[in-house]
Amino acid sequence: MPKRTISFETVRTLGLALPEVEDGTAYGSPALKTNGQMFTCIAVHRSAEPDTLAIRVAIEDRDELIVADPKTYYLTDHYVNYPVVLVRLAQVSRDALRDLLHMGHRFVSAESKRGQPRRKTARTREDIAPTSSKRRPTR
Repeated sequence: MPKRTISFETVRTLGLALPEVEDGTAYGSPALKTNGQMFTCIAVHRSAEPDTLAIRVAIEDRDELIVADPKTYYLTDHYVNYPVVLVRLAQVSRDALRDLLHMGHRFVSAESKRGQPRRKTARTREDIAPTSSKRRPTR
């Protein structure tokens, strides 16, 4: 059976099922917000690939996602210092997308309650997923 294409309509449908989520825009792009804070939107920076979703998640979670599945999750230099993971909509499954939206919703809800800063110290993509030919250790 062929994989169904995920669009922002799918994202919207899944996201609006979460508590206190509203449809909106961020940077002129379709977005979902909770308590007025964006937790996902279509990535609009020129460094992002077409049909990419940006989801706000903890940097540590983002790094794990990228290492585990770099065909689906990625990062560009522009987004390195932001708690966000870029998701190729053509690669992500509906179930994984649902989990990511829950993760982003929880992250933004908790962040707004804590009032923590949005950025961490400067990093590079190589800090997360080195591009060298070194093999990653197996678990």
